[in-house]
Amino acid sequence: MAPYLTDGEDQRIDMLDRLIGSIYDGPIESTPWQTAMQLLREQLNAAHVTLMLRPPSTDSAGVMLNTGSTTTQTVQSYETHFFAMDPFVRLPEGEVVAAEELIGKQWLQSTVYLDFLKPLNIRHLLGADINTRDGIECRLRVTRLHGSEPFSAEDKALCRLLLPHLKRSIQLHARLDFLECERAMFAGAVNRMQLGTISIDQNGNIIESNQEARRILGEKDGIWLAGNNLCVDSALESRQLQQMIRHCVTNACAADGPGVVEAMSVSRPSGRAKLGILVRAIPLGPYSESKQRPAAAVFLRDPEASAAQPSQELVRRLFGLTRMEASLALLLTEGYTLDEAAEKMNVRRNTARTHLRSIFCKTGVTRQTMLVRLLLNSVLSLG
Repeated sequence: MAPYLTDGEDQRIDMLDRLIGSIYDGPIESTPWQTAMQLLREQLNAAHVTLMLRPPSTDSAGVMLNTGSTTTQTVQSYETHFFAMDPFVRLPEGEVVAAEELIGKQWLQSTVYLDFLKPLNIRHLLGADINTRDGIECRLRVTRLHGSEPFSAEDKALCRLLLPHLKRSIQLHARLDFLECERAMFAGAVNRMQLGTISIDQNGNIIESNQEARRILGEKDGIWLAGNNLCVDSALESRQLQQMIRHCVTNACAADGPGVVEAMSVSRPSGRAKLGILVRAIPLGPYSESKQRPAAAVFLRDPEASAAQPSQELVRRLFGLTRMEASLALLLTEGYTLDEAAEKMNVRRNTARTHLRSIFCKTGVTRQTMLVRLLLNSVLSLG
């Protein structure tokens, strides 16, 4: 039987567990790795622990995460000038070294020490670099003040132990950041298309809604939100909507169920055109385990919503039109007749017809309805 751990060993294991756990929690913190860096700072009795997610360069100030007492002026000084004097240049993977190990006694006569670190009362500097196959380059820097002991072999061993975990966590963060950028891009496109979206979990609870959905629900004209439930004025339409949602959620939870799509319209007491509603199941992935993931998506369309008009400049560039031609094309897309568009543009009807013929020639269409369809189906709605 293995011997019981001593109190000291038990405390060390607990410390390592908290440190490694905080490293992997880092990507989902509001300030990434803030807890991990603070714990490492306390464990090493350090003045500062800094993680440079994107080191400063001549082209960029970079992204630096700091713990310990710093000022805006100090950070700016490093980002604009002293980063170029960093003594740790292209350290081998997994290596943790002190500045004096690299430079020797000349460290205390170096410019970065005399002009930058010494005025901040920093005496000891420890460094390690992290590089990934994806081209990510990060730097870990730890400092101690004058009067403190140099970093020991045990201090460096702890950092070496943590580096592979930090590298994996940084790679996870990069992946999450990519997915979030992609999500924001598509969410922005959906909003610009005036399409409301609501995601619902497998318990029927609303997880998230976009700006257009919140606008439609906020009007409380036929459909609204009560607590965490969608409510509809008409009892019949309400039952239909809830049945559609339950059907899609049930289908989403079936591992081999086909994707279900259902649709209906909702009357509005104001007398405005009915809202269009489509509910789509979001099937579980092969390795899904969270009950908080979306199981169904509800799409809302208000046919009377005022979509943001694309800029005249976008229309001009996309189809090679003049400014007058682009203005006419946009007016026709809004539903104006040629005569009405000519009046709004303050030009004669014959002039408008000349512009229209030129538009036809440049876009390859032969009728006004074809032109409107071309513009509405183009990428302009994403602008």
